[in-house]
Amino acid sequence: MKVLILNEHEVEELLTMEECIDVMEDALAALANGEVVNPLRHLVRGVDAPGILGLMPAWRGGQTPVYGLKEVCVFPGNPARGLDSHLGAVLLHSGETGELLAMVNAAAVTAIRTAAVSAVATKLLAREHSSVLAIIGSGVQARTHAKAIPLVRNIKDVRMVSRRTGGSVEEAVRDADIIVTATSSKEPVLRREWIRDGVHINAVGSSIASARELDGATVAAASLFVDRRESTVNESGDYLFALREGAIGGPEHIRAEIGELLTGGANGRKSETEITLFKSLGLAVEDLASAAFLYEKAHRLGRGTTVDF
Repeated sequence: MKVLILNEHEVEELLTMEECIDVMEDALAALANGEVVNPLRHLVRGVDAPGILGLMPAWRGGQTPVYGLKEVCVFPGNPARGLDSHLGAVLLHSGETGELLAMVNAAAVTAIRTAAVSAVATKLLAREHSSVLAIIGSGVQARTHAKAIPLVRNIKDVRMVSRRTGGSVEEAVRDADIIVTATSSKEPVLRREWIRDGVHINAVGSSIASARELDGATVAAASLFVDRRESTVNESGDYLFALREGAIGGPEHIRAEIGELLTGGANGRKSETEITLFKSLGLAVEDLASAAFLYEKAHRLGRGTTVDF
């Protein structure tokens, strides 16, 4: 059995942001159309361990069915060591024989596909004339979002603020049209009184129930759109903290999944003054779609390393 190996640099070269936005639109539409099986992620944490291991499986049917599994370790302290906080691999299997087809660097896939999904949400939800982008955070996700969002809106001013870069979050977001939260914070870094009506927010930093980036008032004031309802009500600290505080009533606060907007099953922004919020958790189908795209493109271009396994 021959297996294709794609390292970090190869993923970054082959999975362009423009192409990944299209790949993510297709993957999220397939999810909305019931063409995907995407169980909740499973987390493994060692006693007193500084990080966790996440297992994210998925299956997608169609003419070329495939299975995928992202196994990724999340170590928040890694950037101080010069390492990405997300390290692991995406495994791509044939859905017809079960053969392992590819092993793909997960850190690079995660960085690109997460920003691409936010770009999809921004294209669907942000006001057309949005031109000021504020990013809270300065890590990998902050940098990829700074590349992705200008591909779907005519951004003229990008403001990046974090503990590392300094500056005031309140000042950065006060008159922003689009806000991205991409931090490792467990407590809110964005508050309702700081943002103006009509803003669109992509909340991407927190993907576990015990951490949040937004205060309950922001979640309550916004029309909430998600990558997947089941994931949100089980895994999103931004949603669950607001629910426990009584700021929102429950699952009915979720307006729609992004895939439902893509397939015409739901509507997006209703007015210029509406605050729209996309809560991103990251889905296995996004990793699966990225790996399948990379497998085909790498074979077509003769890239990567093929090994006998």
